[in-house]
Amino acid sequence: MATVKFFGNEAVPLEMHKVRIVQKLSLPPVERRLEKITEAGNNTFLLKNDDVFLDMLTDSGVNAMSDRQQAAMLTADDSYAGSATYTRLEDKLREIFGMHYFLPTHQGRACEHILAKVFVTPGKVVPMNYHFTTTKAHIVLQGGTVEELVTDAGLEVTSANPFKGNMDIAKLRAVIEKVGAANVGFVRMESGTNLIGGQPVSLQNLADVSNVCKEHGIPLVLDASLLADNLYFNKTREDHCKALSIREITRRTADLCDIIYFSARKLGCARGGGICIRDRALYEKMRPLVPLYEGFLTYGGMSVREMEALTVGLDETMDEEMINQGPQFIAYMVDQLVERGVPVITPAGGLGCHIDAKRFVDHIPQSQYPAGALAAALYVASGIRGMERGTLSEQREPDGSEIYANMELVRLAMPRRVFTLSQVKYAVDRIAWLYANRKLIEGLTFIEEPEVLRFFYGLLKPVTDWQNKLVAKFREDFGDSL
Repeated sequence: MATVKFFGNEAVPLEMHKVRIVQKLSLPPVERRLEKITEAGNNTFLLKNDDVFLDMLTDSGVNAMSDRQQAAMLTADDSYAGSATYTRLEDKLREIFGMHYFLPTHQGRACEHILAKVFVTPGKVVPMNYHFTTTKAHIVLQGGTVEELVTDAGLEVTSANPFKGNMDIAKLRAVIEKVGAANVGFVRMESGTNLIGGQPVSLQNLADVSNVCKEHGIPLVLDASLLADNLYFNKTREDHCKALSIREITRRTADLCDIIYFSARKLGCARGGGICIRDRALYEKMRPLVPLYEGFLTYGGMSVREMEALTVGLDETMDEEMINQGPQFIAYMVDQLVERGVPVITPAGGLGCHIDAKRFVDHIPQSQYPAGALAAALYVASGIRGMERGTLSEQREPDGSEIYANMELVRLAMPRRVFTLSQVKYAVDRIAWLYANRKLIEGLTFIEEPEVLRFFYGLLKPVTDWQNKLVAKFREDFGDSL
């Protein structure tokens, strides 16, 4: 990776690309922002993008494609079966991961659905470093249970630990001993733990997990959706990886796994997903479900144009200058907020900057969804759409009681190659203002609560008129500014 030092004192990330296609943004006035978040039931997922200034909800499906990806879309082969487009994608995946078998899907959660259908039956246990919402939902719907085995360091919000996504090997051995290897569906590692701040997994830890799985004959499954960020952290934070190329680290990662699945909405900057499989017997178990649920085996619900873009995007993921911009921008944002005293997850991980709502609004009880309230307040204060990653993202127990999340986070995703540095600075400024006025923020309560994945489309209301007070304070401090 090229090292560029500035003559001045300010250290800023330097993009190794230029912008050639732009999309116009609008910033609604604060009163309109309050109106829109109210209409959306204080759920940022339900905001219309026309009413959003900086969309930091997710890095899924909103990354900027390269010129080579755009060009590749024109060469797509529309054949229903035996498409040359599919062959090019399959060949690229074999080249990168070294796994012979591939099943295409329309996105990452379709992979989770197939894996759960095949490997999870009532009573089965799936150990993982940390769960993701849809992953856990698919496993539970099949009658299985999830065991979260992230190291204790993973739940420390402020830390210098470079690999907080690592699995605790002793805990893994204890679970296997307790339930028996035959009752473990598979072991899942998430390469970049989404719900605890995009924290990476070390290559050494993955090797240790792999050894335990081989010892007990248990499949090791890697969720590689956030692999690009994780590869950057392996390269820059793990001593024995510093002399390796990104391509070499990728192959060493893949060689430790039996199955790799991914959302192409993150990995490859296209739209789709897929499952790479080492063993033919495992492939044959999953293969029938693709035409049943997704589409024929050579498209699996993906557009052939997106498949062409994905093939190029996967190749570009092997270029360190292409994958470093997201982590560097996130680190810059985290550092700027830390300087201003704003509580965030450290060290900076992948995917986005994560605000620690438990400390930001420590006066709001978890029963009133502090991360959800903070996400709504941030939209009112700035027009920035973030995502709640806390208790709202959990699901109630069968008896109706809440499961309180280990962390209450507002995730501000950093879609790859999308935002400029001035936009990041604007976000930092408005977050700092909101932190100075944090006592104005109060909680939320449900007015319409779905039973499954409630954070996607549930409706909430503020417990008091605190949002009107926040708008009044904004006008007092900013005058007629947007």
